[in-house]
Amino acid sequence: MSNIELTEVRAAHTFDQEVLGEYLSQHVEGYAGPLQVKQFEGGQSNPTFQLITPTKKYVMRKQPPGELLPSAHQVDREYRVMHALRDTAVPVPTMYCLCEDKSIIGTSFYVMDFVEGRVFTDPAMPDSNKEERRATYLNLASILGELHSIRPEDVGLEEFGRPGNYYARQYKRWSAQYLASKTEELPDMDALMEWLPNNIPDDDASGIVHGDYRLGNVLVSPDGPDIAAVLDWELSTLGHPLGDLAYLCQTYNGIATGGDPLPANFLEIGVPAEEEMLEAYCNASGRDRIDNWDFYIVFNMFRSASIIQGVYKRGLDGNAASEKALSFKDAARLISAVGNQRLQSL
Repeated sequence: MSNIELTEVRAAHTFDQEVLGEYLSQHVEGYAGPLQVKQFEGGQSNPTFQLITPTKKYVMRKQPPGELLPSAHQVDREYRVMHALRDTAVPVPTMYCLCEDKSIIGTSFYVMDFVEGRVFTDPAMPDSNKEERRATYLNLASILGELHSIRPEDVGLEEFGRPGNYYARQYKRWSAQYLASKTEELPDMDALMEWLPNNIPDDDASGIVHGDYRLGNVLVSPDGPDIAAVLDWELSTLGHPLGDLAYLCQTYNGIATGGDPLPANFLEIGVPAEEEMLEAYCNASGRDRIDNWDFYIVFNMFRSASIIQGVYKRGLDGNAASEKALSFKDAARLISAVGNQRLQSL
């Protein structure tokens, strides 16, 4: 990940590195110290670290310190889904160990392989070219389609979530988490929370969903448009596939998912149109068409606003994974405003 910034371990996330090294020597085949630890800058949920040894690099993801919201920061789910997908068409890092014994470093954590690649938090993909941008985006849509074509029971994930009533359950979860992290009144958010539960489509498809699928959460090959690894599976579950797709396509609606929004001239720089993304997804997933697209887009704006409000609240509380958390003060207000504007246009 050559364009990823590494820092010293931040004070709020320190742990006993010697104890960690001893644990790895017992639970990771081939591990040999001494161990050096750096922290990845960026990422607003689970703190992420590079574990450097003389012969190999690893990546560790851990829960943040402090009191956590219910059902948040589930590193065990990340580990489980990536391990389950190891032999599928969805590229994921090799998983080495999951530790839920909090006496080791203070929180649950897992260790996985370090995959070389590039992270693009800017959807315009600066320093790339038109051909690579287009191919990368279409690969992104196709990989998501491949994920949604996998039957959960074929990879041991048939009990990874509850089947049915996905959007009713998601609405309950994210409205509760938004209210738990609320810092000011947001009338647009109130409007979304009133409209959504009364307009859930009858389509109750279910499959493995990533939950935060976007350009910034994949590693792009160092020398081409292939997706080297899909990361950040904390929000994965069994759910409605079009939730993932609408989240990926939010950037076409002026919403920045983990980075900047698409520039107005995105077609001129090679980024495919939303319709092409939907076509690539349908071809890979086997879906014939997409109905009720407005609902899925609006729901994801609501959900994104809820998530980013939680990030900002953790920043206020001093236990965010990145010092950038406080910069999201106005994000939930802006995202919910765009969502409400879309509602008014229906």
